[in-house]
Amino acid sequence: MSGNGNRPPRLDNLLKLDGYLWNYQNEICRRYGVFLDYSRKIEECGGWETFTTAYREYGVSVMKDNSVRCLEWAPGAEALSLVGDFNNWNTESHPYKKLEYGKWELIIAADKDGNCPIKHGSIIKVAVKKNNAFRLKLSPWAHYVTRPKETTVYHMPFYNPPESERYHFKHPRPSKPESLRIYEAHVGISSCEGKVNTYKNFANDVIPRIKKQGYNTIQLMAIMEHVYYASFGYQVTSFFAASSRFGTPEDLKYLVDKAHEAGILILLDVVHSHASKNVDDGLNEWDGTQNSYFHDNNRGYHSLWDSRLFDYTQKKLMIFRIETLRFLISNLRWWIEEYGFDGFRFDGVTSMLYHSHGIADALDGGYDMYFGLNVDTDSLVYLMLANSFLHRKFPNIVTIAEVSLVLILLFSGMPALCRPVEEGGQGFDYRLAMAAPDLWIKLLKHFSDENWDISGLVFTLENRRYAEKHIAYAESHDQALVGDKTIAFWLMDKEMYEFMSNTTPLTPIIERGIALHKMIRLITYGLGGEAWLNFIGNEFGHPEWLDFPRIGNNESFHYCRRQWNLVDDELLRYKYLNNFDRAMNNLEEKHSFLSRGPAYTSWKHQDDKVIAFERAGLLFVFNFHTIKSFSDYKIGIEVAGEYALALNSDDPEFGGFNRLDKSQHYFTFPEGYAGRRNHLCVYVPSRVAIVLEKVGERPPTS
Repeated sequence: MSGNGNRPPRLDNLLKLDGYLWNYQNEICRRYGVFLDYSRKIEECGGWETFTTAYREYGVSVMKDNSVRCLEWAPGAEALSLVGDFNNWNTESHPYKKLEYGKWELIIAADKDGNCPIKHGSIIKVAVKKNNAFRLKLSPWAHYVTRPKETTVYHMPFYNPPESERYHFKHPRPSKPESLRIYEAHVGISSCEGKVNTYKNFANDVIPRIKKQGYNTIQLMAIMEHVYYASFGYQVTSFFAASSRFGTPEDLKYLVDKAHEAGILILLDVVHSHASKNVDDGLNEWDGTQNSYFHDNNRGYHSLWDSRLFDYTQKKLMIFRIETLRFLISNLRWWIEEYGFDGFRFDGVTSMLYHSHGIADALDGGYDMYFGLNVDTDSLVYLMLANSFLHRKFPNIVTIAEVSLVLILLFSGMPALCRPVEEGGQGFDYRLAMAAPDLWIKLLKHFSDENWDISGLVFTLENRRYAEKHIAYAESHDQALVGDKTIAFWLMDKEMYEFMSNTTPLTPIIERGIALHKMIRLITYGLGGEAWLNFIGNEFGHPEWLDFPRIGNNESFHYCRRQWNLVDDELLRYKYLNNFDRAMNNLEEKHSFLSRGPAYTSWKHQDDKVIAFERAGLLFVFNFHTIKSFSDYKIGIEVAGEYALALNSDDPEFGGFNRLDKSQHYFTFPEGYAGRRNHLCVYVPSRVAIVLEKVGERPPTS
């Protein structure tokens, strides 16, 4: 499989970027050859257009003549029947006809008046016969499923609303921005009240906040239907259904359209790395067997997640079965075309890439690991196929890979994950820079401020693969979950309950917390990647953890909400963090520093606790010292000129002490310093970060 016919056409470009890959060309070509094999197989099965629009045929569909067509792939079933309110749940009245290749079909004609024979909202299910017994199941292609009051097992309402109730998009998709400023959000937790919030409320109440803060992208979690709310959306049961606990499919379309109206992209947190093991209302044992969409041996189970694992390529005894690929790639296109999503964050990519699923003691590090037998070729090729199709069909699409911290610590993760498939990569646009959150938790939890390793801090934030775009973030939903703490809570803990009001004394803990919260986020933003991500509420230092209602907490919503009242109250100090977050985004909007290449760090002084770096013509200076402020501190800078403050964390608007003169300008001196051609001198107080921008040329020396 490593001949020239399987050589990626632009492999030489990849080899120039990473010389270590020369020794692994044969494996790169082998993987690309498998990718070509499946691409050809898809072409033989009707081509990509038909293959990726399978949702138009499969499941339960209303045809133009108002007849109902049902098509399912259930190779292990003995019989299929459509049952529901419309036929009194009779398993004999509407049987499917068996077709070739494990497919089953049923056509129900329109009634005598030409109307659809099944009413909108009527409950239906597919009765699947195995071992001479029927089991009621949800169609894998169901567009809408709901939880009835009387049971926890989900129902499948027949979804065919009248034209007057269907939502029609009014606004075009925004153009893809140069760099992404991502607001990670969960619809259900987005209300102040102790309840599950709705798509419409999120659209009307939260999107305006996001827009005002300067974010240009929303990443929505927990949209794919999941029976267990506390799974955070990561135990998906119905892949084509938008979660009904937040509203109807039309409500979700309204949300997406409102985001587009605001000029904001919408990304879906897509879970194709595993599936819920639920049988009655999940994909598991759909046709009565263990192996329709999943591996039927130990490869089909994730021991840590207690879930099922897909058999992506279904290649057994040299026989290709591509139904899992049809299901998953069609699923991606469905969310784009039906709901208007602009891209995806692929969850659990590490688990997909490795047979060991990224469990630390099974990984030995180094390039041999990335090209050895532990790599799951089937999963990797699925990602190549998905990314290749998405970027070919939808050129402005955005795809993000969630790769785990374990691999980043070993050596920045799988090479070429964010390089084009034509180079031999996996085709993602971005990967999450997951080392930064762990860095901050480690420093805050285990080290005093005086003992922070400044060089190690910079190394961790800069350590990422060259020419692969990374999303920087200080914390996400992972750090917000119960059992962990947000950065704000690590910094200020219980004092947030009593001393976040401007009417109370500014305690040393609150003073430190507000200062470091700003600095941590800014240095991660400026140094850590080519995009930025914030989890809902963290922009203003939301207190406490996130805990979904469950038996263990008496189904309480107390910690499952966002307390917008805290940031809206002018008497509280949360507004300072919120203001600083908005200022960071505005700075990026003005200078586009995320998309202007990596930063150049010229200074990292352990004793002074000072860090300085340049990016996109901006000079970032951080003083992490606990007590020392520095006057006339010498900083190297490449471009000569006149500079002024563009951002100052000590500004009173951000809860600072106003120790810097906003009107002061800084002039460079021609003597080089710290490897840069020029230098300037600044006053930088303790626990303060400043950003300087060039506002003029250096005046001639007298």
